[in-house]
Amino acid sequence: MEMRRVVVTGMGLVSPLGQDIDTYWKNLLDGKSGIDKISLFDPGQFDSKIGGEVKELNIEDYIPRREARRMDRFTHFAVISAQKAVEHSNIDLEAVDREQFGVVWGSGIGGMLVFEQECKVLFERGPRRVSPFMIPMLIPDIAPGHISIKYGLKGINYATVSACSSSAHAIGEAFHHIRSGRALGMIAGGSEAPITQMGVAGFCSLKALSTRNDEPQKASRPFDKDRDGFVIGEGGGALILEELEHAKARNATIYAEITGVGYTGDAYHITAPVPDGGGAKRAMCIAIQDGGIQADQLDYINAHGTSTQYNDRTETKAIKDALGEHAGRILISSTKSMIGHLLGASGVAESIATIMSMNNSKVHPTANLENPDPDCDLNYVPLKPVDKEVNYALCNSFGFGGHNVSLLFKKFIA
Repeated sequence: MEMRRVVVTGMGLVSPLGQDIDTYWKNLLDGKSGIDKISLFDPGQFDSKIGGEVKELNIEDYIPRREARRMDRFTHFAVISAQKAVEHSNIDLEAVDREQFGVVWGSGIGGMLVFEQECKVLFERGPRRVSPFMIPMLIPDIAPGHISIKYGLKGINYATVSACSSSAHAIGEAFHHIRSGRALGMIAGGSEAPITQMGVAGFCSLKALSTRNDEPQKASRPFDKDRDGFVIGEGGGALILEELEHAKARNATIYAEITGVGYTGDAYHITAPVPDGGGAKRAMCIAIQDGGIQADQLDYINAHGTSTQYNDRTETKAIKDALGEHAGRILISSTKSMIGHLLGASGVAESIATIMSMNNSKVHPTANLENPDPDCDLNYVPLKPVDKEVNYALCNSFGFGGHNVSLLFKKFIA
């Protein structure tokens, strides 16, 4: 079977660090944090009171009020980031074969706020008062449904749900569909809106969140010995993926090429990564092999880098085992140090950062990496950006349940 080439022709996002690509990228290079005290509800009773919230976004600028009221916040982020990506790509979706264009979208949780609100209605007012829109508002696959309806896309359409790997899986699946000839183009990405009372309470009970509440902007500190957990975040992002010849025929701007994808499972624990990092290692090795390159050709890894004790240590070991001696020469950084952990949307937000590194020959820093953990002894680009030509890069995403994804991006040269 002929393997077709897959390129990125558009990007869009809503994030704690900006609602357009250029602002997001500038803030990442500046090491700016989008983390602050939670404002979406009163966090006074919670152990962790901080998060990476999407601010300065008027939903009704993009979605009519009546329609928006029938969507959860995670779907708002999905529809808006997809619209931004379509606009960024300059693609006329009315002129393409819309049976050959589809949507794959990731969300680890879906409509948590709607579920929380309707539970309150049920308990306080009874079952007859529960909204008839509750189910279609909360299911994760409603996001790609809304996107496909908005643009009339009748091709492949579904959701990926794999915790923090969800949007990385969505990108990988869209890549496979185009490469194998089942689609000409896809909107791929993910969104998450977990900063609700139930969401934060659940992660607090897991002891997974940072409690550095007095210093929100210093709380997410991947690979630092003083890290004490991740910071919850929200947002969404989308990529427009196209078959290369289709993109060239419409004179599209091409921002990167995807050449390899690696999926693995840890088969170890529902929340903790396997201690030897074996699943993450294999995902990276599979992506490298799938892309037809050698490990020493890699220039950069956008790490999963959650700021938890277990992840940062095991990811370091996985990189060493996957790359051998080259691990000591490569640049690595964590976007989560500035935006927090967007859960199912993290993979696409970090893929966008990776693509921007390729297009600008710069690697953004890992913020707050002031006292490196001795067990995390690779070059994690502490505090300041580095000028670097990036021709090949991996973007890692690992999720609860042992789901591992590694995406291999290549700088596009016409």
